[in-house]
Amino acid sequence: MHYSSCNPNASPEARRVLQYLADLRGNGILTGQHTQTMEQAELAYIREVTGREPALCGFELLAYSPNIDYQNSGEECLTEVEANKNTLEKAWEWAKRKGLITFTWHWFSPLGGSDKAFYQRNTPFDARLALVEGTPERTAFLGDLDAMAALLKPFADVPILWRPFHEAEGAWFWWGSRGPETARGLYRAMFDVFVNKHGLNNLIWVWNSPRAEGYVGDDVCDVISRDVYLEAHTHSDYKEKYDELVQITPCGKIAALGETGPVPGIAALSETRIPWTWYMTWSGRLCGEDVTSREELRAAYSHPYAVTLETLPELY
Repeated sequence: MHYSSCNPNASPEARRVLQYLADLRGNGILTGQHTQTMEQAELAYIREVTGREPALCGFELLAYSPNIDYQNSGEECLTEVEANKNTLEKAWEWAKRKGLITFTWHWFSPLGGSDKAFYQRNTPFDARLALVEGTPERTAFLGDLDAMAALLKPFADVPILWRPFHEAEGAWFWWGSRGPETARGLYRAMFDVFVNKHGLNNLIWVWNSPRAEGYVGDDVCDVISRDVYLEAHTHSDYKEKYDELVQITPCGKIAALGETGPVPGIAALSETRIPWTWYMTWSGRLCGEDVTSREELRAAYSHPYAVTLETLPELY
């Protein structure tokens, strides 16, 4: 069954990936792993334990935020920013290997703020004003969008699962702190700038929130997703979480686990066929045996229902 992109001008590569994901539903799940550093220790660990690599690699863009206050930020923040620098170079390396890519942007607020200013507690930035013409907040917001678009433009032939404003149902990030209507407006404004102004037609638009009243709309969304962190060593098919998520639209959108801790129960998924198309384990300690045992990780990556980099077809 043909699956249409929300962007009428979507690139052939983006369309190919979308159709692949649509066809994968109930037939398999992409293994995914977030990384935040040039070392990508998570990938090395997965290779060591399983002899394989994830089909999908996540990259962090926080260090590319234009408004980082280096003078008034703590050591933890500055260390994280430094460790995250130049991660787009690793994304290019992954693209050359034809793996799938997803980007996460812990966006330091466009105006004001210090330390980890993607958290609302660290910035006076009022996202509602970013949607009001003529305000300094609007000018800064649009300026950051243009800056990020310039970084994404060279990836024109590389399909990217673009997951902006993640976890918008929560109040912890500045983009979610002013309620669902504001978060929706920010996302739709970004879509307009990236697609209609900058022609970023390689992006596959992923909305990341299970909150129905905050849904951005089928016309600007290709994939619906949510972040779910279960207790360590809990390997589930996430059926209840899936059933909740798909209530946000009757359109039959592709669904994904944007972030997880323990890997899903791949064997269980192969039986229940809950149609998640990918999962992405978060970085650092969450990709380790304290959360997923080596045996469970090995079983997941070797299961025929799991798609790894080795079994992923060439899509671009």
